Amino acid sequence: MSKNKPRKTALRRRLRAERSPPGGPEILRALNAARAPLTADELAAKLQIARHARREFERALTSLERAGEVMQNRAGSLLVAKRIALIAGRVEGHPDGHGFLVPDETGASIYLPAAEMRQLMHGDRAAVRVTGSDSRGRALGEVVEVLERANRRIVGRLHSEHGVLFLVPEDRRIAHDILVPPAEAGKAKPGQVVTVDLVAQPGRHAQPIGRVAEVLGHHADPGMEIEIAVRKFDLPHEFSRKAASAAQALPDSVQAKDVEGRKDLRALELVTIDGETAKDFDDAVFARREPGEGKRGGWRLWVAIADVSHYVRHGDALDRGARERGTSVYFPRRVIPMLPEKLSNGLCSLNPNVERLAMVCEMAITPQGEVSRYEFYDAVIRSRARLTYTEVWSRLSGGKAPENLAVLYELFHALFAERTRRGAIDFDTLETRMVFDARGKIERIVPEKRNDAHRIIEECMLAANVCAGNFLASRKQPVLYRVHDVPAADRVAALREFLAELGLQLPGGEIPRPKDYAQLLERIRKRPDFGLLQTILLRSLKQAVYSPSNVGHFGLAFDAYVHFTSPIRRYPDLLVHRAIKAQLAGRQYAEEDWEELGRHCSETERRADDASRDVENWLKCYYMRDHVGGTFSGSITGVVPFGLFVTLDDYFVDGLVHISELGRDYFQFDAARHMLLGERTAKRFRLADRMTVKLVRVDLETRKLDFVPA
Repeated sequence: MSKNKPRKTALRRRLRAERSPPGGPEILRALNAARAPLTADELAAKLQIARHARREFERALTSLERAGEVMQNRAGSLLVAKRIALIAGRVEGHPDGHGFLVPDETGASIYLPAAEMRQLMHGDRAAVRVTGSDSRGRALGEVVEVLERANRRIVGRLHSEHGVLFLVPEDRRIAHDILVPPAEAGKAKPGQVVTVDLVAQPGRHAQPIGRVAEVLGHHADPGMEIEIAVRKFDLPHEFSRKAASAAQALPDSVQAKDVEGRKDLRALELVTIDGETAKDFDDAVFARREPGEGKRGGWRLWVAIADVSHYVRHGDALDRGARERGTSVYFPRRVIPMLPEKLSNGLCSLNPNVERLAMVCEMAITPQGEVSRYEFYDAVIRSRARLTYTEVWSRLSGGKAPENLAVLYELFHALFAERTRRGAIDFDTLETRMVFDARGKIERIVPEKRNDAHRIIEECMLAANVCAGNFLASRKQPVLYRVHDVPAADRVAALREFLAELGLQLPGGEIPRPKDYAQLLERIRKRPDFGLLQTILLRSLKQAVYSPSNVGHFGLAFDAYVHFTSPIRRYPDLLVHRAIKAQLAGRQYAEEDWEELGRHCSETERRADDASRDVENWLKCYYMRDHVGGTFSGSITGVVPFGLFVTLDDYFVDGLVHISELGRDYFQFDAARHMLLGERTAKRFRLADRMTVKLVRVDLETRKLDFVPA
């Protein structure tokens, strides 16, 4: 037996050495099981971590620390955050210097006073301890540890005071000034817009320090507002060398080998219908009447979508770049595309009179506007024309539409009637367009009204999207659905209270149906305050997001809905194409983490919207500088505790009337009634009220207009 013992000991050692390193859950179990905090070495010994697995173990430990699940105390020992009542989350800064911690798990945000924010920046991750409540009853937080820094490079304007250079960030949620030592300024001069790399993060008693990385130019240079937004919102705007090389290596036109095995639809009179300035054409449509009893037997509709997935393969350089971007970003006069222009404006774009590869949804539609059957397949097409909404509507409304457009218009009426019967909500929002002069500044802002040409395309795309959703849901293929959950009960209650003040009622139970919203919209459509009432209804709804959990689409009244029709500019659509192709080939399409991918795509969508809005607001402020002192008519479009937001009739811009400008009175804010009420004078300012105001101040840096009552 003594001879076998060394052999057994060696075997145990070898088995222990071959043991895979522990993951996060195993580390947490070990720390929870310990009666006291453990150092990393003690924890490694407890888990019997072999020398060769130590790096993996430390990597798992770092991930837990970044996630805020594990903390280090001052002695360097590890603790489980939940056992010491720490809350981890993302920091949201405020221009006034304070901030909030938005917990990773569900729960109310935690208020962080300016003193706590000295060591934090907007976007950082931190662990905080709740120490009590502030005067408004909000949970008050104390920073225990900064888990992860969000800001490495910051854009702003360089200033100099008493010989000291510092950067004032363009993102006002970063309340710190960044010190720039003379040796780190390079050729940058005060007054210029620059980016700085942080070489020292802020501390409780220290300001952040930066090194100038890039000089963008002067604040008023044409296009500077876009250059700032790109960096302020951290938008990826340069393709990697590998992605650029991959795009360059692609052919300029469809190759014969690419057409093999595809259905040939080149003889079909497909057309694209888009805005005047569009350059990337995702979709083309064609419809024809089907024979049947009576006057009509329904229609056959073809929706052909650019086959981006043929050229952008899972995991390649183009795919990695597209996934990082998530979406194309549209600014006035400039686009940051999700894909290199050779693809987005060329090989994938359904340009007229050239062969293109497409993924087609072919649908049979009844006279009642219902899709009775559909199929998906790969095809090769040739768009016959690049049409615009304006010219299509001109032909339709003038009675001079060719046969193909006339049939599409007939089909639209049937699809829209079915939409109404289904109870989908049809918000009619006003879009605006900026008209620029030769110097790139706004000449005027004009309303862009939707017409039936827009609605034709919208209904065709909705039909294809819902077919794609049903196709994938019925096959239990994981994918990112476009989900729009039912409205929250508290928002519905507040909406009903507001409507009751106006003698209106939202039917339905505690959680109304889409049809209830749709019926109310029809009843109020002819009211003079319709636009503002519609905004209130819209605010009561949740935001649509991307998620692998299919909870349906409340607003559109669909059980399963995906985005299929814009793979050139939206990454979720590209994923849907891959999933459909996989199912057609008899297999499943897999992604590592659909939940995380859904969060990422939702965040990149919001980031793109925020960046576009920021640029538009800057341009509007620049435009309104020439109108300071002018008097304008408008409507109250927002009521908040500190004042009123007024949107001007002919300029489509909004600004703030501060509560201190409303008169010598104490004004009480009534959130349910969207109203400010004077205690002494009983003067009321309510949402949708008309108001005449004078523009007294334009702040380009904060993108804000200040009004006073006229």
